[in-house]
Amino acid sequence: MDIDQNKQKLINLAVIVVPIMILVVLFWPIRSVPTGHRGVVTVGGAIKGIESEGFMFLLPWQKLNIFNIRSEEASVENADGSTSDTQPVRVSLTVRYSIKTDKVAEVFEKYSHDGNLQSYVQTATQEVFKATTAKYTAPDLIEKRSTVSADILDALRKKLDIYGAQVINVDMRNFSFSADYMAAISAKVTQEQLRLGAENKLKTVESEQKQKVAIAEAEASALKAQADGEAYQILKLATAQADALRIQNSALAQNKDVLELRRIEVEKVKAEKWNGALPTSVYAGTPVPFFNVGNDQK
Repeated sequence: MDIDQNKQKLINLAVIVVPIMILVVLFWPIRSVPTGHRGVVTVGGAIKGIESEGFMFLLPWQKLNIFNIRSEEASVENADGSTSDTQPVRVSLTVRYSIKTDKVAEVFEKYSHDGNLQSYVQTATQEVFKATTAKYTAPDLIEKRSTVSADILDALRKKLDIYGAQVINVDMRNFSFSADYMAAISAKVTQEQLRLGAENKLKTVESEQKQKVAIAEAEASALKAQADGEAYQILKLATAQADALRIQNSALAQNKDVLELRRIEVEKVKAEKWNGALPTSVYAGTPVPFFNVGNDQK
């Protein structure tokens, strides 16, 4: 009998406690907002407050909506555009963005209950890409890719500011034109490479020719310097000889005995070399050694 009564008491207690626990779980007043989110508190669909990360007290008639403010990513594949010179262009873009913390209530009310603006970002990116590429020619899009990317980023920031989003950065991928235009670009690049190769070869030949000219000029200068040196030596020698003759002639002119002394010295040398034989032939006016000895004595 006692056992049955205890069982009945346990059953009665469970009937009371379980509903209470269910009510506590359902209407527990303590809630938490995760990091990188905001808590949008609503009552009957109307926004009553924005809560930061952490614990918060929630009344039973209030509802907590978790709103993401972390960086999100939106991809646009094969966005189409046209350049100012009517060349079709296609590119894939990746946009990283986040919701401004002071715009959470506005975005929640107008655009998204969880902070996901991917569809808005994709549409805005398509429009901005078309508007930006229309300002550039096809060659400029290739040569000024960083400038084009900066223009897209600036325009997209202004456009998405309307939706309460801030753009962190934009990455462009698979930048391409039509097949015909890409083939033309490839041919142009090939021609440019050939032209540069020819120019480099010409510069090499010109450099080699200049080196040869420089070497020839250096050798010519060396030969000229050598010739000038030899000519200078010859000139100095001739000048010295001329000065010697001039001095000698001046001395002879001033002293007639010197000339006679020289003649006697010559005759003496001849006499020393004479073998005692008279010449077999005597030409008119040819002096004969020692024939005039007697005349001199007279």
